[in-house]
Amino acid sequence: MSSFARAIASVPTRCPGVRGPEPSRAVPGSGHVPVSVPGTRFSSATGRPAWKHDRHGSSCAASVSGRCSRGFFKRNLGGTVPRAIVDASTTHNDEDRSPESPTRFRSVNTTSSKETRSANAAASDETHETHPPSQTIRVDFLVVGSGISGLSYALEASKNGRVAIVTKDAAYEGSTHYAQGGISAVIAQNDTVEAHVLDTNVAGDFLCDPSAVDVICREGPAAVKRLVDFGTQFTRSENGELHLAREGGHSEKRIVHADDMTGKEVERALLQSAVASANITFYEHHLVRDLVTSSTVVCDRDGTEVSCDEVTRCVGAEVTRRRDGARLTFLAPCTLLAAGGAGQLFPSTTNPSVSTGDGVAMAVRAGACVANMEFYQFHPTSLYTGVGGAKKRKNDENAFLVTEAVRGHGGRLFDAPTGGTRFMEKYDTRMELAPRDVVARAIDREIKAAVGANKKAACVWLDVTHLDGAETLKNFPGIAKELLLRGIDITKQRVPVTPAAHYLCGGVSTDLNGQTTVEGLFACGENAYTGVHGANRLASNSLLEAAVFANRAVFASVERLEFFGEQLAPTLDAVQASVERNERELLAAQRKRSRGIERHEGDDPMDKQSEEPKQFAFDDEQVWTRKIREKTQAVMWSAAGIVRETESLLAAELELEQLLRTCEFEMMRSFNGGGLRGFEVRNLLVTGLCVLRSAASRKESRGLHYVLDHPVKVETERRPTLVTPKDTEKYGRAPVISLVAKMNDDVDEAVIVSAGGAGAPAR
Repeated sequence: MSSFARAIASVPTRCPGVRGPEPSRAVPGSGHVPVSVPGTRFSSATGRPAWKHDRHGSSCAASVSGRCSRGFFKRNLGGTVPRAIVDASTTHNDEDRSPESPTRFRSVNTTSSKETRSANAAASDETHETHPPSQTIRVDFLVVGSGISGLSYALEASKNGRVAIVTKDAAYEGSTHYAQGGISAVIAQNDTVEAHVLDTNVAGDFLCDPSAVDVICREGPAAVKRLVDFGTQFTRSENGELHLAREGGHSEKRIVHADDMTGKEVERALLQSAVASANITFYEHHLVRDLVTSSTVVCDRDGTEVSCDEVTRCVGAEVTRRRDGARLTFLAPCTLLAAGGAGQLFPSTTNPSVSTGDGVAMAVRAGACVANMEFYQFHPTSLYTGVGGAKKRKNDENAFLVTEAVRGHGGRLFDAPTGGTRFMEKYDTRMELAPRDVVARAIDREIKAAVGANKKAACVWLDVTHLDGAETLKNFPGIAKELLLRGIDITKQRVPVTPAAHYLCGGVSTDLNGQTTVEGLFACGENAYTGVHGANRLASNSLLEAAVFANRAVFASVERLEFFGEQLAPTLDAVQASVERNERELLAAQRKRSRGIERHEGDDPMDKQSEEPKQFAFDDEQVWTRKIREKTQAVMWSAAGIVRETESLLAAELELEQLLRTCEFEMMRSFNGGGLRGFEVRNLLVTGLCVLRSAASRKESRGLHYVLDHPVKVETERRPTLVTPKDTEKYGRAPVISLVAKMNDDVDEAVIVSAGGAGAPAR
């Protein structure tokens, strides 16, 4: 291996504390990469260099010391500078979320409605073409997602460089916004870190990573303080101290909350802080299709027998602007996946419609490892709106969550709307305060028994009528208001509840600093597996984990940028040149295709009589996307619901593989890849396959994974389930841009001499 190859291979994402000489700097934009000392790692230096990357031909040169001008967005993106927005909706919003909705949101900053309308009109004039021109945008930090993890990371990273936040809906629209309960942290004087650690391990059925658990429990109070510093207004007691609640699985009161709308308040505070930062730009209603990876092949000087060493890294993402289908490519040394969960895998979920497994699926296609995907948490108490239950407010609404804190407050579970039996005593001595997996399985068993007995409602009943009504309304104003709109007075009536898909405990495998197995790619929040949750998440540990690990990922990302930002500049230059060449070729092919699409009869392996593809708007739902999504949800609920069987899991895996092949065929023949819904369906299928594969491989029942043919825990199975790139290769791969670097005969450096085009996703 050449010294250059060794140097490339030694470029770390984080730099553990071994001090060494200052690395050599690249000549910006020259294509020359100097060779640093092979194998040497460098610790973080004091202070931050303020270099500028000379990026010739970039649509937007942005670095530590530079940012895109307002004029750039008006000229190239057809509108005003993107603004963050906040929500004025109720707790469970069901208004129009489309980019064109006139009532959905308001602007945080000062752009007037008149200016916005003028900008939109100008954008319409500029994008009248069927195929808008593509754009390339260079930043220092790319963030995919705008929940607590993405915003926390962006706010800290913005102190060190330019940040782009790309989110496929409005900035506030994600699971954070709908989180009710709170954030667990050791704040009370009678509480201890050791007690929080034990509660987390017990809930996780002792599959948690000890180091990760120790990190969040010790760093939790500091994470809460940062949120307060960003302006989060948590509920306080009469003495002015933070009010602490207790939830199931916790031995002490340690839940910091904002009434019963904690996530909404956290999101508000972080968004307002982010929009005030000059170094953060939001790209709302932009879909990330896939990550961009580059593979650098280093060739030795010997021209007869060339030995090559390959290094692959994440360098950004491919993005589509939903409004007009314009294609954008974001390039950055550091990319964070904070895209949330995958609740839409199941027919009933508390997650918003944007939770389609995007982060996990994109990481899988980029070659990252994922872990513990079998552990999907079903919240025990979502509102039941079926026969004999609460009123629906919208036919296609997601399940409304009745927070864990209601049971922590003293709520009881019964098997009837009046009278009946308080059944939890049959399942666990902790009664309603048992961990979520225990309560969900108990409710599932009670519901199945009720259905078998031909009872009217397929649900159980949550009762707080024995508690002081004023206190209930004070602690749960959002829930009480929502239930009243559905015909239920929580102070006088029991609430019909049933389990619903709620939280993915597994995800993209990371270390304690958020670094994935793909260089330059970080992950935080629900789409990440840090090891904290083990086989089941402890209530209110999710927001805590997101905040703690986002902060840790920032430190690792900043070190990467400081020490290797300039060395990576030639790679980004070459990738940009390749991307822009590919986009020009694609645009020409699209324009040619739009003049007459040729259809070869019999190509469709599933439906030979399907219609010829039409040109749909990017957000339009097509028949095939709806059918595949509905089938996927039915298969997942049947095979990977609360109670499972190995034979069903294996059969479901084969079925989803066939659906994925059909989906990819339809995407290839569609005018815009199937649009928003096509990409979402593909992501659901890839994520679902990871869940099924992991579940079928675990030969025991532990935590959230209960399988009938292996009903007990097995000590030799007490380890994470890892899904490797070799396992997922058949699920497809994101295009990889191949860079070729040859050694220079005169000096010990290599020059990038060519950039191959991005290959098609592999099957």
